[in-house]
Amino acid sequence: MDFASYFGNLGLFGVALSAFLSSTILPGTSEAAVIAYEAAFPGRTAALFLTATLMNTAGAMTSWALGRFIPEGKKVSEPTLAKLRRFGTPLLFFSWVPVIGDALSLGAGLIRTPFIPALLFTLLGKGARYAAILGLFSLLKP
Repeated sequence: MDFASYFGNLGLFGVALSAFLSSTILPGTSEAAVIAYEAAFPGRTAALFLTATLMNTAGAMTSWALGRFIPEGKKVSEPTLAKLRRFGTPLLFFSWVPVIGDALSLGAGLIRTPFIPALLFTLLGKGARYAAILGLFSLLKP
């Protein structure tokens, strides 16, 4: 069974699971799941976009929530925290960036950024990324 068939068989649940896990400290490749699902079900792009965006945002906000449980004196990536303190919650727009995105979400929780702005900037960034992925795929598919 090839990769596209595997995710096609799992449906949107597989995309949702991949998107959520990819946005936590666990490894994942939601981009591959999104492209595989789009290739298998090209008429369901809106549902795919919403599912991937919302679940990837939920994963990032889970990391944000975990950051709030880290005691304030704990040693965490100082460069990430310094950037968050300097630029604030708008920096969470870039929480989609591999590796540093997880640190941004966790750090934002650690420095106690407010939930609603953190959610909105994270949602905007995640949505922009999946829109770009799906748009690029539609241009490049055979």
